[in-house]
Amino acid sequence: MARRCALTGKDTLFGANVSHSKRQTNRRFVPNIQQVSLQSEALGREVSLRISTRALRTVIKKGGLDRFLLTTDDAKLPPPALRLKRKIRKVVG
Repeated sequence: MARRCALTGKDTLFGANVSHSKRQTNRRFVPNIQQVSLQSEALGREVSLRISTRALRTVIKKGGLDRFLLTTDDAKLPPPALRLKRKIRKVVG
């Protein structure tokens, strides 16, 4: 399974460890992905997602999953989040 956030699309980045002697070795910067169940008031059920802890903090700050998705621009959301946003928008109207 890819280490990619379902709400923000945050993905693995690559870089280099640089030692004191300036010798470089490859490394990966992986996002902290967690499996969480978020309550959707519009859908009336819990939605299970693999999201980063940073995205979880943002969802809590915005006031829930529905408000996060409805206030976020479509260009910033990955396809799984867009599908969920369409379902919520269809129910809300």
